[in-house]
Amino acid sequence: MAVPARKTSKMKKRMRRGGQGGLKTPVLHKNENGVYVRNHHVAADGSYKGKQVVSK
Repeated sequence: MAVPARKTSKMKKRMRRGGQGGLKTPVLHKNENGVYVRNHHVAADGSYKGKQVVSK
């Protein structure tokens, strides 16, 4: 079994784990109907890229 030759310092450990933080909130855009939509998601009114894809 592999054993590290030296103890990993707090700084090295925290630098390595720095990318494990939380994700940013997705950017919202206003579509043609004035509804805010996340990227690559269908809007609440059922439209996607200017076309009606879900009927109510």
